[in-house]
Amino acid sequence: MRLGLRNVQSVFSVVIWVCFCVVGFAQENGLTLQVEQITSGKKHHFFGYIGQCQTIPWCGAGRYILAMEIEEIGRMPEPHEAATICLIDTEDQNRILRIEKTRAWNPQQGTMFFWNPSSAATQFFFNDRDVDSGDVFTVLYDIETRSRVREFRFTDTPIGNAGVAADGSAWLGLNYGRLARLRSVTGYPGSRDWSKDESAPDDDGLFRVEVDSGHKTLLVSYQELEERIKQFKPDLNHTGLFINHALWNRDQNRIYFFARAGWSGWKGDKVNLPFSVHADGTGLTLHEKHIGGHPEWAEGSLLIGRSGRKQIVYDVDRKMVVDTWGTEAVFPNPEGDISLSLDGRLFVNGYKKGNKNLYVVYRRQDGAYVRSEGIHKGEFSGDIRIDPAPRWNRTGDRILIPGLAEDGTRQLFVIRVMTHSN
Repeated sequence: MRLGLRNVQSVFSVVIWVCFCVVGFAQENGLTLQVEQITSGKKHHFFGYIGQCQTIPWCGAGRYILAMEIEEIGRMPEPHEAATICLIDTEDQNRILRIEKTRAWNPQQGTMFFWNPSSAATQFFFNDRDVDSGDVFTVLYDIETRSRVREFRFTDTPIGNAGVAADGSAWLGLNYGRLARLRSVTGYPGSRDWSKDESAPDDDGLFRVEVDSGHKTLLVSYQELEERIKQFKPDLNHTGLFINHALWNRDQNRIYFFARAGWSGWKGDKVNLPFSVHADGTGLTLHEKHIGGHPEWAEGSLLIGRSGRKQIVYDVDRKMVVDTWGTEAVFPNPEGDISLSLDGRLFVNGYKKGNKNLYVVYRRQDGAYVRSEGIHKGEFSGDIRIDPAPRWNRTGDRILIPGLAEDGTRQLFVIRVMTHSN
């Protein structure tokens, strides 16, 4: 799909070209990695969230990569500060097309980009915020018409997208105002938090929104989560539960997430407990086994994560570890940011070492792996840290990653993954 001249000349259109610039190379065990910088300039460019659960930055045809452009990376955004939504045209010297704005974003998660699986060639989801009310809502946008196809607004419970089902039928919703208050790195400053007066409200939690009808369902409330937790910890003491990492599985019939509390200086109980639930809200399960890091779904009920110093596979339905990938030498930090390619053949673990992010690409078939050179992430920490956050393309031969360019700006890089015979 090629954008028409009228659209290219629109008010947000751009004017930046960046040729591929090779900045790193690694070869081992029949795998080769080539790291290339694809954005540059005085402004900062990034995608946002980790590539779990098929969060793919590339459009369906593979031509355009979604990105955000911002002025400042040294602090969290002020409520009035908008980020520019861009397309990187990989078939036109990485020309950057500025197409929209959003006021619901942060340096870690961006605006929760997700190409619409039902129309991945032209449509994607992102979050936005009403300046006057502070209400967060989700937008479905079409790059061919340069228009917002739909806005999903709920004035009683203003939620934003936290993950789209693999078939595009629904998205998971969270209260990003609550997150801004209880876990600022995952929230949007200035967003309305309708449940701020309750530590475990019955009208807030994990929502499901049907894309076609716009119908909203509360799958799991914070009150339900607290009741489950108190079954084994009756003296639970906290100032507010919140949810992070709500992850659809590839069959869109299971959701895994962390119920948390105590991340903002509260001296009481710190809660970090894994739950799973069926996609219809039944089968809520509190798991005794904690799969650390940022878990990722493999096939069916299998979840990839960390246990101790091992990169493991956990069966959510059987509630047991069923496999281990690699060794500690292969994955020195199994709690790093991880992602599985769309076809399930290649796995990437991104981890920090000093002021750099490194990446291990692992082939499941034979255990072959290769480690990248380090990509500079600077000294940023806390809410503005630059996590490894690897994101596969649709054909399993590119990974989009963040990093710092030589001039100190935050830019996007691509790891090209090549396989060959030893």
